[in-house]
Amino acid sequence: MAMNSSAFKIILGSSSMARRQILTEMGYEFAVMTADIDEKVIRREKPEDLVMALAEAKADAILSRLQSTGQFKEDAHATLLITADTVVLYEGIIREKPASKEEAREFIKGYSGGQAAVVGSVLVTNLKTGKRKGGWDRAEVYFYNIPDEAIDSLIHEGITLNVAGGLMLEHPLTLPFVEAVVGTTDTVMGLPIALTEKFIREAL
Repeated sequence: MAMNSSAFKIILGSSSMARRQILTEMGYEFAVMTADIDEKVIRREKPEDLVMALAEAKADAILSRLQSTGQFKEDAHATLLITADTVVLYEGIIREKPASKEEAREFIKGYSGGQAAVVGSVLVTNLKTGKRKGGWDRAEVYFYNIPDEAIDSLIHEGITLNVAGGLMLEHPLTLPFVEAVVGTTDTVMGLPIALTEKFIREAL
């Protein structure tokens, strides 16, 4: 249940359509800004550390841009910046966005009849006070066998190149082959709802 957001403003620091959809369904109105960072230069061994470091780097980049362009004005209301990151963990290896259609195909073929873990972070930064609250969630996704035709169609659309591990759970071509999700689907889609609500409250 969304808090009364008239008392504060929200900026979603992400271009992800899934994150926009989730935040809208949570009942919030928000502006969108994207962080222009090179995610590949930020490396961590543990997926939990990586998604937190990336969410922090995105927040820092957007904050820096707001300050340098003078877009951020002192406001009577607090402004909360929400950043997030998601990676897929497959057989102990961290997977980010596929670098090519070939890599996306290899990723999706690997999930067929198997499983993958999704680790997603959320970070809420209060731009007025500087207070930051963040954390991560994890979900396991189990798949039926995914036929080559379905994989071909997904690759042809090119949308798999924009998501961690090439894994777009909510896509109509993917959904029929998902056997089970242990955890929450919003974590898999890129924005853990319970954590987001918790950190919005804590950051105010």
